[in-house]
Amino acid sequence: MATFLSEHSLETGRFFSRPVNNDLYATLGERWYEAQDDPVALLRAEARLRNPWVARHIADTFGEQPCDVLDIGCGGGFLTNELAALGHRVTGLDADEDSLRIAAGHDATGTVRYDLGDALSLPYGAETFDVACGMDFLEHVEDPRRVIQEVARVLKPSGLFFFHTFNRNPLAWLVVIKGVEWFVRNTPRDLHVLRLFLKPEEVEAMCRANGLAPVELVGSRPRFGKAFFEMLRTRVVPADFEFAFTGSTTIAYTGFARKTKVG
Repeated sequence: MATFLSEHSLETGRFFSRPVNNDLYATLGERWYEAQDDPVALLRAEARLRNPWVARHIADTFGEQPCDVLDIGCGGGFLTNELAALGHRVTGLDADEDSLRIAAGHDATGTVRYDLGDALSLPYGAETFDVACGMDFLEHVEDPRRVIQEVARVLKPSGLFFFHTFNRNPLAWLVVIKGVEWFVRNTPRDLHVLRLFLKPEEVEAMCRANGLAPVELVGSRPRFGKAFFEMLRTRVVPADFEFAFTGSTTIAYTGFARKTKVG
């Protein structure tokens, strides 16, 4: 309990100011796609759940027409490459050059544009994209409001913004931060920090402040089964580890908002 209070309750001093450790992603190389003894394996499992959900909502909104899609903080390209395979015109943006190299190497279509850039100052013109995504990203930046402001700027009217992040509360701290440290090998300290987690109402307020109307929000959690308990025993994420959607947003949540039409 003392450890929890140090991380969660103190909003001044070194615990509150501790930066998130984003250096992991620059060291992965092919481990983006191969490692099981690393939290990146959990990212792959999350992508297997979320990517079809994102693709379905894009299709429900735009039909079968190809869309211009921006994936902010695209990392190793789990979402970008899958949407490109579905025929969309996809741009992936990340601040790490090596991650972009890996992502491009796994782009079976050879069509994804991968750009090195800053999410706080997107290198694209206004109303450029039909869809923008920030999956497992908002909790890795100090100024998520600025990210969402930039998203709204580059989205076309009626465009969609997809996001996934973690809720800020004791259970999320226990599961997402301490649970991963305890039960997944090679988890670096401060891969996530509680102060950067975002309550759903905070993300929705940031969206509304920038002309993005929230449409849907769904929670997610690990699927409790053989693979889950195997991970607890070995600290290695099995290849068949799964996440599931849930009605509760207490731990993690995925959602999307639509840019309000102009005129």
